[in-house]
Amino acid sequence: MHLLIGIVGALQVAGAQAPQPIRVRIETPLGVIEAEIDSARAPRTATNFLAYVDAGAYTRSRFHRTVHEANQPNDSVRIAVVQAGIDTSTGARDREPLALERTSVTGLRHLDGTLSMARGGPDTATSSFFICIGDQPSLDFGGGRNRDGQGFAAFGRVTSGMDVVRAIQRSPADGQRLTPPVPILRIERVK
Repeated sequence: MHLLIGIVGALQVAGAQAPQPIRVRIETPLGVIEAEIDSARAPRTATNFLAYVDAGAYTRSRFHRTVHEANQPNDSVRIAVVQAGIDTSTGARDREPLALERTSVTGLRHLDGTLSMARGGPDTATSSFFICIGDQPSLDFGGGRNRDGQGFAAFGRVTSGMDVVRAIQRSPADGQRLTPPVPILRIERVK
């Protein structure tokens, strides 16, 4: 019995170290945003995002959408985010859509500075992502932003540069479309 307890304890200690968050740097003309990607709790979503990063797909891409209180006249559940995605005119291409990692499974929440994948329906996310401005519980599983109630796949958080995120949100827009889009010069891993 003691041997079994010792083996289980050793396995728990050996497996207790979760992967460290992966740091990325998002460079824009308005400043730099640094973030941690949570590959331990959202492994599929983190792997998908980092595949775009490592391929250079976000180089010369853009923040193209701003959502705030004043530009959601038809939405009963309002949110505050900025959204970015690849620019296919640069030759970057979307990968296959990935399965939705629901916040009810990952334990991640849409708090101020959360990075999350944009989607049209469950299992449709590709390269577009958004950053929350303020806490956005309506974007979690069971939240009211989408009728399907499945929420969005949170996968990271901003560690510095929320002033840049807020500056992007305040940039000129036609409705929710940033005019012009705010360029992403590059997104790269920080070593």
